[in-house]
Amino acid sequence: MALLVFALLQIVGLAEQAALPYRLQDVLRHPILGNLLPQAGYAAMGEVGPRPGEPIGLVLNALTLGALIAYALLDLALAEPQRTRWKAWALAALVTTAVVLPTMKLILLREGSGPASYTHDGGVIQTEATIQYLLAGKNPYTEDYVDTPMAEWGFSEYRTALYHYPYLPWTFVFSAPFYLLGQAVGFYDQRLVYLLLFIAMLLTAARLAEAASSRLALIAVLALNPIMALDVIFGQNDVFVLAWIVFALAAWRTAIRQRAAGRQGERWLALSALCFGLACASKPTAWFFAPFYGLLLVEDNAHLRQSGWRGLWPALPTVLKRAAPALAVFLLLLLPYVIWDAASLYDDVWRWSSGQGPTGYQIWGWGASNFVLGLGLVSNRFDQWPFWIVQTAAAVPVLIWFMTRQIRRNTLTLACWHYGLFLFIFFYTSRFLNENYLGYILAFLALGTLASEVTSSEAERSRGNL
Repeated sequence: MALLVFALLQIVGLAEQAALPYRLQDVLRHPILGNLLPQAGYAAMGEVGPRPGEPIGLVLNALTLGALIAYALLDLALAEPQRTRWKAWALAALVTTAVVLPTMKLILLREGSGPASYTHDGGVIQTEATIQYLLAGKNPYTEDYVDTPMAEWGFSEYRTALYHYPYLPWTFVFSAPFYLLGQAVGFYDQRLVYLLLFIAMLLTAARLAEAASSRLALIAVLALNPIMALDVIFGQNDVFVLAWIVFALAAWRTAIRQRAAGRQGERWLALSALCFGLACASKPTAWFFAPFYGLLLVEDNAHLRQSGWRGLWPALPTVLKRAAPALAVFLLLLLPYVIWDAASLYDDVWRWSSGQGPTGYQIWGWGASNFVLGLGLVSNRFDQWPFWIVQTAAAVPVLIWFMTRQIRRNTLTLACWHYGLFLFIFFYTSRFLNENYLGYILAFLALGTLASEVTSSEAERSRGNL
């Protein structure tokens, strides 16, 4: 917990120092933030201070560290069940002061400084523009973003996203009602939706772990993971797809528990598949979970374990039946845009990310693509290079191996581990591995480590059927 908190405060402070040069002046002149403390307090803090370098951020840091001290002392001083209860409250305070309130601070600063400030381009600025296009009856995949606040964000030579929206429809369809509500009250920021899903995801994730210590640890890693928390604060949308997958896994877990209690649990399985379909209709990163999630839907794990890959064929009808809600909602959200302008949808979501066309995405990030750049195998970041060959050679054998492992022991924990590692390998060998992907991957490694390892076969044994 201490490592997560210290790293989070340091990384957020560095990010604000590097990206927000006028944060102190904007805090002081803001009608809300500039009056949260006595004016004598603002004067005493002066114009120069430690990171993040402005009074409200420093007070939030002090509150966060105070909550961490309380968490540690409660762990030492109390016995169960009071210890877990009070530690949970201390953890809630930590998440509030370290993630939720810093996000609200940037939302307020953005409101006072303009829509292209204090936020992320694609997750907030562009997604808000797609909502406006949706409500105006325009196709977000056909339109460009040169006349939106997106044009004011980032480096001019890398603004290829001005001509592409790389996310899938559920991101803006789900957000549209919240946008309308925000317009009614005169205030909206896409991060409000992300915060809502973030909190709901944390509460839901607690249901995936069994022991109290594991629940607290899982919430801590998901919430205070410095990269994911930074995503939430600045408004990248990884938490959006993470939330729907966590909802899917929690519903699957509830279905298994109901089966163990002698009930069918089919409604919960349908809800699980529905949530997974919504995740797949949000961002293509969710698609890579499909093989491992599909195995979780197998009815007879004992037969699958004994028959290996040969047992998949007779299990396929059951898997498809249980996955039907996922397929249905995915097609319901995607087909209108396929019919409307399939070429633009493909160009924005897939062709752009593979670097194709005159405005394709550049070679970027922390992955093996830096060897291609460093060795001079291309002349610049926008050149084409056959990354797909390396990706296929690396990812396909790993996928087969991971599915073989999960066939032998078909558990939620292995599904999460396999997904996280498989995604890591895929993006490491791709054209880009953006740092925010690492926070998303870490979330699934944490789920694989801390979630309880029940299987549907174990549920059947508890009923005496096997």
